[in-house]
Amino acid sequence: MGLFDFISKQFIDVIQWTESEPGVLAYRYPMEGMEIQNGAQLVVRDTQSAMFANEGKVADVFEPGTHTLTTKTLPILTYLQNWDKFFESPFKSDVYFFSLREQLDQKWGTPEPITVRDKEFGVLRIRGNGNYSYRLADLQSFWTNISGTTEMYRTSDIEGQLRTIVLTSISTFLAQSGVAFIDMAANQSEFSAKLKEVVAQEFKKLGLELTGFYVQSLS
Repeated sequence: MGLFDFISKQFIDVIQWTESEPGVLAYRYPMEGMEIQNGAQLVVRDTQSAMFANEGKVADVFEPGTHTLTTKTLPILTYLQNWDKFFESPFKSDVYFFSLREQLDQKWGTPEPITVRDKEFGVLRIRGNGNYSYRLADLQSFWTNISGTTEMYRTSDIEGQLRTIVLTSISTFLAQSGVAFIDMAANQSEFSAKLKEVVAQEFKKLGLELTGFYVQSLS
């Protein structure tokens, strides 16, 4: 590396993310042309987690707090980069921040009626709508399977996929449950709880925790 290249490099002393807008799930810290100083500070706020990645592999994950970045606090990255314990040079790494906030009031609805066979009324075409809420629970699974190296991943980016999961889960449940429609409509609270159990299993596969699920209308 020439002298000009060294001088033109920017070295980072503090890494932090201030969530400037709602609905952001993952944010890749801009690292182009920059390196992290050994001993730099990583600031992770109360509603966040941070993750270091190396060549597509998850390295070290940090919970809320202020962390000094050294080979002791970055053991996995140290191993992946083949550093020794006295490594003191600036280094490069991909750094991701994740919002752990609960994402509230997400809407779901049946664009087309779901056809089921009811034991009392025969074949029915059922419509429904409601809302749900969720939060990130498994960062490694979410980053590996969903957000990846995207600069900023928002709730709107995954909204369509989650809505499909909800509707598929509801259709499967209605087809297999054998619960009479009149019983579903009469006790929407209990029906919501049963559907939440089904939908939560699918959300978990994406690294998400389903924190609430509600049926507001069933007809």
